[in-house]
Amino acid sequence: MSFQKAADLLRLAELATARYLGVSLTEIEEEFGVDRRTAQRMTKALEDMFPHCITRVDDDRRKFWKLRADDARLMLAQGIRDSELAALELAIRRAEREGLATEVRALSGLRDRLLAAMPGPHARRAEADAEAVLEAHGFASRPGPRVRVGPDLMGVIGAALKGPHVLTVVYAGGRDPDRARRLEPHGLLLGTRRYLVAREAGGDGRMQHYRLDRITSARLEADSFARDPAFDLSTHAARAFGSFHTDAEYGEVVWRFTPAAAPTAREFLFHPTQEMTEEADGSLTVRFTASGHLEMAWFLYMWGDAVEVLAPEPLRAMVERHRRGDFPALP
Repeated sequence: MSFQKAADLLRLAELATARYLGVSLTEIEEEFGVDRRTAQRMTKALEDMFPHCITRVDDDRRKFWKLRADDARLMLAQGIRDSELAALELAIRRAEREGLATEVRALSGLRDRLLAAMPGPHARRAEADAEAVLEAHGFASRPGPRVRVGPDLMGVIGAALKGPHVLTVVYAGGRDPDRARRLEPHGLLLGTRRYLVAREAGGDGRMQHYRLDRITSARLEADSFARDPAFDLSTHAARAFGSFHTDAEYGEVVWRFTPAAAPTAREFLFHPTQEMTEEADGSLTVRFTASGHLEMAWFLYMWGDAVEVLAPEPLRAMVERHRRGDFPALP
């Protein structure tokens, strides 16, 4: 839903609440400057948003839609859905890109008022869910290269995660690329490559990663499933430096940044488990536990010779010959 449609729906709710008899299709056409079909779609959206919306037909066979004041207040007290907040955030970002300062202030004010009307925990969850929606659909900009993923696939996965519903996928990255797999999705890992974290329905319960760019088809099933209550996506993701992890590489990682690079390195959160140690010579030592040596090597290359790998040895050997001192800036 675009911001204009959301604003029109809120205005329509106000009219349906304020007018004693309610609002008719003709009045909607006049108020919003729309045709009959659009007016009918607006009343359908009003009914979907307010299940207790009252409809009646007068003696002239005109239909009216009426909201009680309590229904409108209840809707505002409940706040907005993550998808609606995502639509508002997207509109704000577009207005910012186009330099429309007045629209940015108006949209930001509407977002803040709606969130302020919600209980704190619900507002925080809505904000987090909206950010996830924006990021998953590419609305939250992540500069830099990444593998392309079709928007239709992201929509299907998003619906499955919200359900939760079983996904039937064909995965080109497996040993049997033509086999249809029934998956129970538990989350997404977003990075240079994007992975679906899921377990096979009826399988051993082990979470596996599926690269989104290798999923050739995905179908949302009506079957729902119970998420693993012991699974925590943040904890699972922390086993990796990036979006890929393997138990074979999991272990302590130690990097030392030169005194010149230390101030920049202090500003980074390299990993959720990191510990930073200030050394006597001004250098900075960073320790954390994770896997994914190749993604670490890609990242370390940007630092040139301003960082030294102290552990693990396989990672040190991987990057040692590629350290260079002629980069004009640090990351």
